[in-house]
Amino acid sequence: MQFSNPVIPGFHPDPSICRAGDDYYLVTSTFEYFPGVPVFHSRDLVHWRQIGHCLTTVEQLPLANAGASGGIYAPTIRYHEGWFYMATTNVSGMGNFYVKTTDPAEPWSAPIPVAQGGIDPSLLFDDDGRVYFQSAMAGPEGSGIYQCEIDIATGVMLTESRLVWKGSGGAYPEAPHLYKINGMYYLMIAEGGTEYGHMETMARSAHPYGPFEGCPHNPILSNRSLESSIHATGHADLVQIPDGSWWAVCLAIRPVGYPMVHHLGRETYLAPVTWTADGWPVIGQDSHIRPVMDGPALPETCWPVPPVRDDFDASSLGYEWTFLRNPAPGSWSLQERPGHLVLRGHKATLSQADSPAWVGRRLSHMDCSIRTALEFDPRTEGEEAGITLFMNERHHYEAALRLVDGRRLAVFRRTVGSLAVEEVHECPQGQVILHVQAEPNQFTVSLETAQGMTIHLGTAETRFLSTEMAGGFTGVFVAMYATSEFGGTSPASFDWFDYEAAEA
Repeated sequence: MQFSNPVIPGFHPDPSICRAGDDYYLVTSTFEYFPGVPVFHSRDLVHWRQIGHCLTTVEQLPLANAGASGGIYAPTIRYHEGWFYMATTNVSGMGNFYVKTTDPAEPWSAPIPVAQGGIDPSLLFDDDGRVYFQSAMAGPEGSGIYQCEIDIATGVMLTESRLVWKGSGGAYPEAPHLYKINGMYYLMIAEGGTEYGHMETMARSAHPYGPFEGCPHNPILSNRSLESSIHATGHADLVQIPDGSWWAVCLAIRPVGYPMVHHLGRETYLAPVTWTADGWPVIGQDSHIRPVMDGPALPETCWPVPPVRDDFDASSLGYEWTFLRNPAPGSWSLQERPGHLVLRGHKATLSQADSPAWVGRRLSHMDCSIRTALEFDPRTEGEEAGITLFMNERHHYEAALRLVDGRRLAVFRRTVGSLAVEEVHECPQGQVILHVQAEPNQFTVSLETAQGMTIHLGTAETRFLSTEMAGGFTGVFVAMYATSEFGGTSPASFDWFDYEAAEA
């Protein structure tokens, strides 16, 4: 079986994987978005379906202090003696912690903090019952990977933190994962920063605290300087399947244009792992990730294809939907008007590091069509509702309805850093259908009125919503939103939302 990368498209960075019998579970970073840390399930490593989130309550994931690209960094998932553990960092809250459950699709525990500093925590359950906790930090012995032993029941550190490896010499040694393979301890990390020079390196030792010997073939994964559609490969995790073979998941990007930029965010990729005669792993084909690769020898297990349309008929939102930080009470409802998602705007706007009335999903395809039906009759100046293509509070585009001087107008706004451009069109009363046609290099935005008229609102470059322009670690979301500059309370009712990918 051949498969195409990425296996999980769109903003799903820092993947970590574990195996429980014939089932595989994967988690990724979420930063300032809520709920936190999506959980994916697969039986063949190629086809994945989301089954929930690890962090679903404000108590587990407070994001009030999370600016752009704050919040949750780099989770690790591990399975041990019937329990699943997910360790991560809330850089805007308690720091390093883990949660646990016996069923990844069900609620996870309250956070268990670990006092060791840094980011990107990971766990190794050793054969003798000891549990080792690793993180990337700048400590008393310099920057690198530090480790301690913990009591897994309480998170209490049983030893002091010790530097175990500084990496092979690349910048920002991070994303540690420690494995015990054939009696040896293998420490795999990311280096070079999560950018075009990203790479994965490996070291090993006979003891969990080292000294660690670097792999002579480092980096064991990197697509740097290749003529490829895939770049910035790194932040990997390993898993072994029943036939004894090893596989890796990692992040990478698909840039477009020249100079290259990427707007979908860092995505999840899969690659085989081979071992050299002297016992070192190599990820992919000669340490490179390819767009099409040969898959694992596992029975193919496909999941139902998600429907194009969400009618908002369910009593809860699907797993694909997310909020920008913790949603404000009363800002959204599926019960107020059955069959509709109702948003009630408040003073938080899209241009603030705040929690506006906002329900969105990841833009996961270069080519796709997005449509939503909106009923919104603003009664107060400054009320606005529509759809946004959102990277962060300084880089976003909107197509919306707004009341200005007593007239309902269709607004198309492009905010790029300190610059903002707005175009307005008269819009008759009644329901409107907002349409975004996404292509690799541009978005085309239009509006259909209840009277059957189509208004072309404009086009906007994907480039200005890219990481290279906007900064940070996230990707573009497409979201329904409502704001109210002066405190009006007119409801914005979204009847349905379509997301249709053109890509195979």
